[in-house]
Amino acid sequence: MELLIFIPIVVITAGLTFYAGWYLNAKSGQNKITSAHERAKRILEDAEKDGNTLKREKLLEAKDEWYKKKKEFEADVQSKKNKHQAFEKQLISREENVDRKLDLLSKKEIALQAVDKDLVEKRKRIEEKDKELSRLMGEENTRLERISGITREEAKKQLSDNLLETVKAESAQLMKEARDKAKEEAKREAQKFIIQAIQRTAADHTVESTVSVLNLESDEMKGRIIGREGRNIRAFEAATGVDVIVDDTPEAVILSGFDPFRREVARVSLERLIADGRIHPARIEEVVEKVRKELEEETVKTGENTLLEVGLHGGHPEIIKHIGRMKYRSSYGQNLLQHSIEVSFLSGIMAAELNLDPMLAKRGGLLHDIGKTIDRSVEGPHALLGYELCKKFNEHPIVVNAVGSHHEDIPMEHPISALVQAADAISGARPGARRESVEGYVKRLEKLESLAKSFKGVVNTYAIQAGREIRVICNHELIDDAAADQLSHEIANKIQQEMEYPGQIKVMVIREFRSVSFAK
Repeated sequence: MELLIFIPIVVITAGLTFYAGWYLNAKSGQNKITSAHERAKRILEDAEKDGNTLKREKLLEAKDEWYKKKKEFEADVQSKKNKHQAFEKQLISREENVDRKLDLLSKKEIALQAVDKDLVEKRKRIEEKDKELSRLMGEENTRLERISGITREEAKKQLSDNLLETVKAESAQLMKEARDKAKEEAKREAQKFIIQAIQRTAADHTVESTVSVLNLESDEMKGRIIGREGRNIRAFEAATGVDVIVDDTPEAVILSGFDPFRREVARVSLERLIADGRIHPARIEEVVEKVRKELEEETVKTGENTLLEVGLHGGHPEIIKHIGRMKYRSSYGQNLLQHSIEVSFLSGIMAAELNLDPMLAKRGGLLHDIGKTIDRSVEGPHALLGYELCKKFNEHPIVVNAVGSHHEDIPMEHPISALVQAADAISGARPGARRESVEGYVKRLEKLESLAKSFKGVVNTYAIQAGREIRVICNHELIDDAAADQLSHEIANKIQQEMEYPGQIKVMVIREFRSVSFAK
């Protein structure tokens, strides 16, 4: 009975609980929906406000941009308008100038026509007078032929022969006087410049050779230099490119080579190997390579010091390196670097005396033989090789021309080029500066004498002063005093055209008359 009563109570309680839960849930959902609607409404209102604000901002930006573009366009239009106006003014001015020139041309044309007319009239009068003069001269010539008893052609021949002899004598005398005066003045000025330059640039010179002698402490070191079966000496010669001569000379080894730089590398390397005591192929290659690098660095320093010595500055690193290489080059036994420094000073001093640029003259003198430092595998005259090298590294055009033209391989374009050529000749012609082989020296003297003897009237020739002077004995019956002066000039020109020689050659023509009689 109690169970029957409890069951309905439980059912009713569950129903009430379910209803209450359903009611509360429905009420809560309604509240959430209402809240969501309100939030959505607020979001829409905020979005609308933001959109309006953004719209206003974009409109303002667009207006500003339009205003700027408008200002730029107006400025551009005004600028073009100003240009057009200026151009119109120029055209109007030019048109006025053209009109004035046309007026002037018209006036000149009228004046020329008047002058033309006057010339035509004068020409007619001259032609009439010419005809009259020809007629009178014909009558006069006929009268003269009748009086003299010789024809016109015979008279012409006699007169032309007499005039020719007179003109020859007078022209030779005038040429002699003009040359003597020019020589006297030029010699006086040139001597002054050259003496001043040489006095201020006197330098010591040494004669280079093709061998270097290395002194040893004892002859035992020769065996170590040669090595077992000659392997050390072969490795040394291969690494340096220099011949090593080990002979019976006591305590000495000779290094032979035509390249002074290689010979110096070999000498220093061998000295270091002897001092170190370790002489074998691997060590030889290592020392030779190290010494070569050191000497190359020293070459650059030598180039820089040379520029400072002659008072120059700047230059491409390759040019400086080639200047340093001059220290290891020689020309006819004269050290190339010392020769180039001397030429640089001479050129600078003479340029200053002549009011030319002394710096350009110095630079041209210093670099004039730079082509001799280029690898011997490159063929061509050293002047043109130096010309290309200086041109490649942007030296001044006057310097480039001086380098290329100092042996007249290219035309001279500036007085400084002639100064460099003259300074080169002065430096090379100085007594003791250069040397040449005996065979070449003898051939040069023989050619000099035979060339002078090839002229008509020359009896004998003698080359003296080591080939720097030639004395020409001529026949006094065939050559007179005026012709002797002309002969010396012609011989000098032929020597200059056909021979190569350092410095200059003096030509002295001797004409003497000897009268001989015997007392019986």
